[in-house]
Amino acid sequence: MSKKVHVVPQNGAWEVKVEGNPNPLSNHQTQAEAIDAGKPFAQQHRSELVIHRPNGQIREAWSYGNDPHRSRG
Repeated sequence: MSKKVHVVPQNGAWEVKVEGNPNPLSNHQTQAEAIDAGKPFAQQHRSELVIHRPNGQIREAWSYGNDPHRSRG
């Protein structure tokens, strides 16, 4: 899977969603819970976990796949 996994705000809660899929993988009360749920999924699928802020902007992204920009040294 090369599609990114997103942790996004949704109606006062947080969802874990796969890019291109309108249905969430899971719903959570806190961002931390959503990150904990999304991280293993992104790792298993060698994808990227994109964490959003409450306003929807991207806060940070964690890559678990082949990152062509990662240092090899």
